[in-house]
Amino acid sequence: QVQLVESGGGLVQAGGSLRLSCAASGRTFSYYTMGWFRQAPGKEREFVAGISWSGGNAYYADSVKGRFTISRDNAKNTVYLQMNSLQPEDTAVYYCAAGINPYGRGSADFASWGQGTQVTVSS
Repeated sequence: QVQLVESGGGLVQAGGSLRLSCAASGRTFSYYTMGWFRQAPGKEREFVAGISWSGGNAYYADSVKGRFTISRDNAKNTVYLQMNSLQPEDTAVYYCAAGINPYGRGSADFASWGQGTQVTVSS
């Protein structure tokens, strides 16, 4: 499996920005899609954004369209999530994941997961 390590989380005020990074190592060639999920206390894990390694086709949850941007750097085996106009509702642990199904949006579509990074947005 691929190993994933997230970084870039922290505490920001509402309206601020953060950029999350996900560094992948191992057999990344076996995975077609990279994605970001988030989970707040007491809530289910929620899909945020996804992208393909090859074509860079990006797709998003409706709740973050226009505010978040997912991108990748194939040479560095790294995926990013640029988060702008952050709101308290965005507070969660954010997870990077790797999968083989194109345009996957469910947790079952992703086989490998990072440890998560905390994002806290204060009002």
